[in-house]
Amino acid sequence: MKTLVVSGGTSGIGEALAHKYLKRGDQVVVIGPNAEKGRKFLATAEGLGAGGRAFFLPANLSLVGENERIIGDIRENFPAVDALVLCARFFRSHRRVTSEGFEHNFALYYLSRFLLGHGLLDLLEKAPEPVIVNVAGPGVEAGQIHWDDLGLKAGYDGWGAMFQGGKLNNLLGVAFSLQGRDHRTRYVLDFPGGTATGFAGEFDPATAAHVKEMLRFAKPVEAGIVPIVAAIDSPPAEPLSAFFEGRRLDLRHHSFDPEDARRLDALTRKLLAG
Repeated sequence: MKTLVVSGGTSGIGEALAHKYLKRGDQVVVIGPNAEKGRKFLATAEGLGAGGRAFFLPANLSLVGENERIIGDIRENFPAVDALVLCARFFRSHRRVTSEGFEHNFALYYLSRFLLGHGLLDLLEKAPEPVIVNVAGPGVEAGQIHWDDLGLKAGYDGWGAMFQGGKLNNLLGVAFSLQGRDHRTRYVLDFPGGTATGFAGEFDPATAAHVKEMLRFAKPVEAGIVPIVAAIDSPPAEPLSAFFEGRRLDLRHHSFDPEDARRLDALTRKLLAG
């Protein structure tokens, strides 16, 4: 029986994965901010006869302190983690800063994934074939990293924030693999493509219309989770791999530059220490 931890596991791709592995007989821990969705997840698990294998941990993962609390909870209650699946993301048309002083998209889409991956690494290392699957944006060319303004104080744009988050996660995977050459935990960056499960966020009217149009042409979530399931069931041999709609990407691309990855890792640790 595997133990999966899924951030953003009460909706979309995360929810579909949680249900799939509960049906298989595995143990699933989902993390999400909405208590009602958490109750629905647990009720669905009961209906599947999997109530004893389903766990909901409520948390606002845009806060560093909440990530640290959740990491502590998981470490206290689970001896090992086979797969950590990072799905939590929330689009904002207008800039918002968390109570800890970080821009919300940066905090939820990047910092949380940094904290959970590093914070649960020792539990992952205890599993037979451990893997972290970061559902982000490898292969997406749009956007850039604003190295001197990661919080996007100057000229915030919702799409720009989202695309920057994807590029930061590319480098997160690179840094993780560089630091863990002796680790058995594999790191997989995956962009499954648009799925017809909704697109969580707070939108201005123009963005809302665009998202609605995107969802018209999105693939069913059952198709979207196929490459993620493959990575969990049979982790790649390489320490780091990246996939765009099932196609493996060349890690020599500039999006996976090792020096940029080291730079971001050092900057992230400095921000967290501060």
